[in-house]
Amino acid sequence: MMAQLIDRKHLKQEMKELLRSAQVSPRGMTCLYLALVLVLNLADSFMGLMNPGLLGTFISILTGLMSMVLASGFVMYCMAIRRGERAEYLTLFDGFSFVGKVILLNIVIYLFTFFWSLLFVIPGIIAAYRYRFALYNLYENPGIGVMEALNMSKQQTLGYKGQLFMLDLSYIGWLLLASLTSVVQTGYIYACIFQDPGYYLANPAQVYAITLPMPVGLQVVLGCVWPLLVALFYLPVYQCTELGYFDTAKHTSGVGEDAAPKDPGSFDSGWGGF
Repeated sequence: MMAQLIDRKHLKQEMKELLRSAQVSPRGMTCLYLALVLVLNLADSFMGLMNPGLLGTFISILTGLMSMVLASGFVMYCMAIRRGERAEYLTLFDGFSFVGKVILLNIVIYLFTFFWSLLFVIPGIIAAYRYRFALYNLYENPGIGVMEALNMSKQQTLGYKGQLFMLDLSYIGWLLLASLTSVVQTGYIYACIFQDPGYYLANPAQVYAITLPMPVGLQVVLGCVWPLLVALFYLPVYQCTELGYFDTAKHTSGVGEDAAPKDPGSFDSGWGGF
C-alpha cells in the first residue's frame, strides 16, 4: 500500500481534542515527567560543576539513561490516550520493566545515525527519520528484539520521512523559544569576544570562562528550567500527533502491532543495511 498524505493541521487539532478528554490530565502527566527530567538535569549539571572528573561523568551517563526510560513511559501514556485507555501516573515508570532494551535501542539508534552522519549531514538526517518509529515498536511490543524494532521502522517510514520532517518543521517556533537561554548565552560570549578580540586571540582558553553576569548556579537552573517550561505547552500534542503518523504508517506498510506484515521475508534479521 502506498504512503498516505497526512493532514497535519487536522491531526493536530484532533489530538488537542483527544487530550482534553483524557481521563488522567495530560498537563499533570507532562508536569510530572518534566519535573523528574528537571531533577535529573540539575543533578547532572551541579555534579559536573562540583566534580567534573570520573564521578561527574558517571552521574551524567546515569541521568541520561534514566531520562531515556522516563521518556518511554511518557510515550506509552500518550499511546494509551490515543487508544482511549486510562493510563495512571505510574505509567511514566513502565519503561523500567524492559529498561535494558530501551537503553540498548537508544544506543543503537544513536550509533547508526552517527555512522551515517560520518558520510555527510544529509545521510545522518535521513537515518534519524528512518529509525524514528523503532522505539514506538518496542513500546508496543516489548518482546521484540532491538534489530527487529529497527527493521520495522525502516519499513514503516518509507514514504513518510518527508512528512515527519515537515511535522518537526511546524514546531520550529517552539524549539527556538525553548533554546532562548542558549541563544542569549552564545550571544553574550560573542559580544565579549568582539569587544576585545585581541585578548581572546592571545588567550583562547579564556573564552570558556565567559559567563553571563549572574551566579553560575542561577544560570544552570535557568538553562535547565526554561526549555522544559516551554515543552509543557507543546509536548503532549506533538507526541500524540507523531504517534498518529506512526499509526498511519503501520496501516499503510502492513508492519507493526495489529498489522499483518506484507512479506515476512522482507525483514532483515541482521545488522546489514543499517
